[in-house]
Amino acid sequence: MSLQNFISEAISPWMKNEGPDADIVLSSRVRLARNLNNTPFPLAASKENLEAVIKLAEEKFANRTHRKFGNLELLKMEDMKQNEKRVLVEKHLISPNLSDESKAGAALLSEDESLSIMINEEDHIRIQVLLSGFQLDQSLKYANEIDDWMEEKADFAFDEKRGYLTSCPTNVGTGLRASVMMHLPALVITRQMNRILPAINQLGLVVRGIYGEGSEALGNLFQISNQITLGKSEDDIVEDLRSVVIQLIQQERAARESLLQESKLQIEDRVYRSYGILSYSRNMESKEATQRLSDVRLGIDLGLIDNVSGNILNELMILTQPGFLQQYAGEILSPEQRDQRRAALIRERLKLEKDK
Repeated sequence: MSLQNFISEAISPWMKNEGPDADIVLSSRVRLARNLNNTPFPLAASKENLEAVIKLAEEKFANRTHRKFGNLELLKMEDMKQNEKRVLVEKHLISPNLSDESKAGAALLSEDESLSIMINEEDHIRIQVLLSGFQLDQSLKYANEIDDWMEEKADFAFDEKRGYLTSCPTNVGTGLRASVMMHLPALVITRQMNRILPAINQLGLVVRGIYGEGSEALGNLFQISNQITLGKSEDDIVEDLRSVVIQLIQQERAARESLLQESKLQIEDRVYRSYGILSYSRNMESKEATQRLSDVRLGIDLGLIDNVSGNILNELMILTQPGFLQQYAGEILSPEQRDQRRAALIRERLKLEKDK
């Protein structure tokens, strides 16, 4: 595969396989942070140190076939244009940190894009497995398989008392960060999220926006993940997160049922108003687009809209981001030009759904 394969489609192949509870849990992710023994960590490493890590990844793991994930392609950040890296960030295949700050970064990607191994981000190696729906256990299983596979060829920094050593103290121990991306529009509309968020934080979990730390929860999409890894086993971390997610699923379903029973006319008006604006608008800012796409997805899940695929939220949330808009245009666009192209792209996509 080439770079073009990874940046030409908004929907990663793994996203097309709808997983359990996919109407609320869009994706499950497990990330393992690892560093090489006797090698300065990326924050303190020289460019030569970082290039040596990339060379190891290229020699030991690139273009090697894994039983589950197939062939792994190595992409070096220095060989990519800024907007190409931005597209990979928008698809959650690399982090903004790897894209913008690393002097010698790279990523190993599987063909279906469910596996991404970032090289020289905050740590030497960050293994990330992404699956559709609520599949935390399966994500952990696959991440551990890749961890074992890599550890056969690389010596990871490990302390008998502290566990895996990482750049950030909050990752020391298992080095595990598990998260789910949830669509929770009914809890937001009924104003229950203001009460729920503090309770989640008290349980040692953190709630972020769609692109992780520092990002806004646009389109009623929330990323929920563990905060602490030291002193807990991988199974305990995943179980703690799973129990909270199950409760959130139940509360979101109850809130949706309540909206249908007590405010059906208002929710129908909201859903169809957003659907109409998306279908005919000629100018659409990103924030408005994400909110109205969230309304349409809610309408689909409630059975109010039956001629549009549920995947449209996943697809258009990525497709209408600045990087993708400019990638398709083949040029740098001003904010005004992006707003016009965003509106046009959404109109065309909805029209395709109607013509099916």
